[in-house]
Amino acid sequence: MKEASLKYQGLIAACGMNCGLCIGHLRDKKPCGGCFKLDDPNKPKSCRSCSIVNCHRLAKTESGFCYECDIYPCARLKKLNQRYRSKYGMSMLENLEFIQKEGMEQFLLNEQDRWKCKQCGEGISVHRDYCVHCKAERN
Repeated sequence: MKEASLKYQGLIAACGMNCGLCIGHLRDKKPCGGCFKLDDPNKPKSCRSCSIVNCHRLAKTESGFCYECDIYPCARLKKLNQRYRSKYGMSMLENLEFIQKEGMEQFLLNEQDRWKCKQCGEGISVHRDYCVHCKAERN
């Protein structure tokens, strides 16, 4: 069971995004390494300049997550959360609250189960309505 908890290890961004679910990370050619790898040449320019990843307040937190910030949730995070809730059915704020209350390991276990393709068992992208591996429709 420990192996399961490592699937998205190191891929949870400060905002609560699971970068392992991003189509940029899952693409075959030049996959992005995630939000914490700012010098990754495969990272889209918009992600490298993200105001959340580059926020000076994050350096003041012990965990490196937005939930410890004195202005949590900031306007930028609220806007990002709203976009992901409406377009992709995922909430950064709910992710952060879960991590804070239940811990990272439990969050990683839940993510692996939640975002697993029912057909092929691979991880699916939050940005697609189908599995990028087997093309099965996402439930």
